Amino acid sequence: MKKINGKEIAAKKLLKLKEDIEELNLEPSLGVILVGDDAPSHLYVKLKEKAAKEIGIELRKYIFDAEASEDELRLSIEFLNNDLDTHGIIVQLPLAKQFNADDIVSLVNPKKDVDGFHSANQERFLHNEEFIYPVFPRAIVELIDSCNVILSGKKAVVIGKSDVFDRVMTHALERKGLKTQFIQCVDRVIFSQKEKEIINQSDVIVTACGVPRVLSCDIVQDGAIVIDGGISKVDGKTVGDVDVKNCIDRDIFISPVPGGVGPMTIAFLMENVVQLAKRNIKK
Repeated sequence: MKKINGKEIAAKKLLKLKEDIEELNLEPSLGVILVGDDAPSHLYVKLKEKAAKEIGIELRKYIFDAEASEDELRLSIEFLNNDLDTHGIIVQLPLAKQFNADDIVSLVNPKKDVDGFHSANQERFLHNEEFIYPVFPRAIVELIDSCNVILSGKKAVVIGKSDVFDRVMTHALERKGLKTQFIQCVDRVIFSQKEKEIINQSDVIVTACGVPRVLSCDIVQDGAIVIDGGISKVDGKTVGDVDVKNCIDRDIFISPVPGGVGPMTIAFLMENVVQLAKRNIKK
């Protein structure tokens, strides 16, 4: 098993961003909307805050309790949309149950949507006209590229829960020349025989199920690249979608959980903020 060290790659990316910020005398700023007391969400924001501070990005948090109204969120997002000193905005997901996440994210100015979650940004990406490259698929593609394997004409499979992720991730892989299929993994812990065959024939496998150890390396071919974008808790321990125990003696590239996609996602989030700050200077 060859581990893809996302933490190390992300650290190099953040160092380069810090140098850019200092060289150009930038003052990038990121606004974060955080609702409720979901512990993982607060942890993720702390990790983003730490990365931002290290490289010179001001991160401002707008924290609401779980009973906040949609109007309260709307007012804060409108302020950030109109604030010239705020270059990027993220709405930390998941939101409290009373909110429709798509509706809240749609309130963000697409030109400040540094996550790339806004439907307008996703559509632009699907038409190769992106203003912002969605962070999650970009992190995954960068991890795949780090393996230095020729991809054009090879096969890939995306294993995920949402149609939105399917479209965006599939397109990102197809732009790399990969013939890509999608397997939906909602409410399941096993794959059908046909799905196992698709996985076994794939040179690149991307998972984002959030189902602990749902993918066994027994059905992965030698030389494959496996990017684990799932995250779950088992007995207090963070695990991914891939059962790494039976991958150890295999000739497979694999991104670990934690330490794979997560740090890369934060690094590219910060890069998007810096890019928007640069564009602001040009104006």
